[in-house]
Amino acid sequence: MTDDIASLSAGALIAGYRDGSLSPVEATRAALARIEKHDPALNAFRLVDAESALEEARKSEERWRIKAPRGRVDGVPTSIKDLLLTRGWSTLRGSKATPEDQPWDEDAPCVARLREHGAVLLGKTTTPEFGWKGVTDCALTGVTRNPWNPARTPGGSSGGAAVAVATGMGALAIGSDGGGSIRIPAGFTGVFGLKPSFGRVPVYPASTFGTLSHAGPMTRTVTDAAIMLSVISEPDPRDWYALPPAGTGTAADYVVGLDDGVEGLRIAFSPDLGGNPVDPEIAALVAAAARRFEDLGAHVEEADPALPDRAAPFRVHWYAGAANLLAGFSAAQKAVMDPGLLEIAAEGAGYSALQYLAAVKQREAIGLAMNRFHESYDLLLTPTLPVPAFEAGLERPRDSGQDRWVDWTPFSYPFNLTRQPAASVPCGFTAEGLPAGLQIVGPLYADALVLRAARAYEQAEPFKMPAL
Repeated sequence: MTDDIASLSAGALIAGYRDGSLSPVEATRAALARIEKHDPALNAFRLVDAESALEEARKSEERWRIKAPRGRVDGVPTSIKDLLLTRGWSTLRGSKATPEDQPWDEDAPCVARLREHGAVLLGKTTTPEFGWKGVTDCALTGVTRNPWNPARTPGGSSGGAAVAVATGMGALAIGSDGGGSIRIPAGFTGVFGLKPSFGRVPVYPASTFGTLSHAGPMTRTVTDAAIMLSVISEPDPRDWYALPPAGTGTAADYVVGLDDGVEGLRIAFSPDLGGNPVDPEIAALVAAAARRFEDLGAHVEEADPALPDRAAPFRVHWYAGAANLLAGFSAAQKAVMDPGLLEIAAEGAGYSALQYLAAVKQREAIGLAMNRFHESYDLLLTPTLPVPAFEAGLERPRDSGQDRWVDWTPFSYPFNLTRQPAASVPCGFTAEGLPAGLQIVGPLYADALVLRAARAYEQAEPFKMPAL
């Protein structure tokens, strides 16, 4: 029974708390049992605080007993990516260079909102060093592995968060996404991940990668992500980039209208987003998923937004951000850092101000192209990734001839440049049993529409989690 509880969605847990058939203590013990059983092999967590989690679960249990829950996720076991400040726990950001002996007395905005709504925080999930790449391994925590095949990567940089959710090590997880870091691991592990519109979820401190980086939910169901976004999108004055509330109160309720379907929507499907090569199995699975939207009543046609070059401006933004980050570290600290991070930072340090400003103008052109594209189409569908999960511990597929992680993620980082909402939904499995992901991209600020489309697909093709 305990193992079954760990597989329940946040929505199911809350319903059980409400009618008294479940308790937050039972749910937390179930999640902790999954961590104890599976995390040694998969390495999703850098830190687990069972004592604190159970204490908070007992408080939540009492609130539910007197029918006075604190908020939308009271008693739901939740994990936090180790890039996000969490009061009482160190936030090492995947780096041996981060001094652990410092005050850890502040929550990031999304962590604060989750805590205010009663979430039971289990611990901090793994990330590559400072979230710099699309896989999850670092000298601090080692290699994080894919639950569908532990020899394969779960992707990154929110790889630990994705693995935790996929395996029932908590119903909810917070990830961050600067170039695909929510959607890449969601695609590789078969969970749902949403990168909201930039500014929809307040962030503090601001990412070293600037306006590329978003925080968002990673869950086993779309409804759970909608609940979670309703919580973490509440305002916080520490983020001066944050959008005004989307709802009539302090935040929108993204569960409202979630089941309204996609009938009548104009949906574009770009199988390669301008000519990017895609593994044939992945291409077939994604094309079948796109056709499914026709069955659901949408008008789907193959169309490509014909975007200007995305790789060059992203590289300038990303590498310059890395250079800015490392400028504050000593030579001794850099000596223990990921060599790949040092390499991209060195390249970024060589860019001139005029080169950076040129990249900003290129980014603006990409954003304008997408705005115009969405005058004709409500949504854009693409593969989340062009390949299935590859060997764990590598930045790129072996013998691919590729240079860096951005070479195999051509579908994710463009929508960090444009700041649009984009989600990855599981859309089937390869012959080797590895998940494929369908990316759903919406116009700026149409987060609710992206969630609604993802929910319609999930209802037609329910998501499957790994058998444990």
